[in-house]
Amino acid sequence: MKKVILAAIAVLGFASANAQTTGFSKGDVFVSGAFNVGSQKTGDFKSSDFTLVPSAGYFVSENIAIGAKLGFSTSKEGDNKTNDFTVGAFGRYYFTPASQFSVYGQAGFDYMNSKVKPGDFKSNTIGGNIGLGLSYFLSNHFAIEATWVGLGYYVDNNGGHGAEKTNTFGLGTDLRDVSFGVVYKF
Repeated sequence: MKKVILAAIAVLGFASANAQTTGFSKGDVFVSGAFNVGSQKTGDFKSSDFTLVPSAGYFVSENIAIGAKLGFSTSKEGDNKTNDFTVGAFGRYYFTPASQFSVYGQAGFDYMNSKVKPGDFKSNTIGGNIGLGLSYFLSNHFAIEATWVGLGYYVDNNGGHGAEKTNTFGLGTDLRDVSFGVVYKF
């Protein structure tokens, strides 16, 4: 009899724990982002990189979230050092925001300023992308996400001053290029 009671308590505890993981709703705020540190050495040649791009979003309705990101990255290859500053905005539509598991569509717009030293080379890149994502809540506040950007278009002015622009268009079905992350909901 004790085993039956303990099993019933365990099942009820598990069910109530799952019931509390409700996903997103109107007025929720979330933070996420990207962080990367790396280095490589071949003989005397060294390279390193660092990236930090935090992002935040706000649910303006049950299904729609808007957000922004602000980032910095630096990379060094030999004597060349590149610094990138990024500002971006995004919008998401969640198909089932109040559930533990949700699929969303995302559209984003980014601006990036790059500087390369030695020298004074500077460039500006502007563009947008759309893609799909999955969100799965592990608790009331933490979720894991997987995002895939399937379509993007960017224009780089290559330093301006008469330089020809580089236009980049991408339509991808390569699911090996999926970004994974952790989301914290307030």
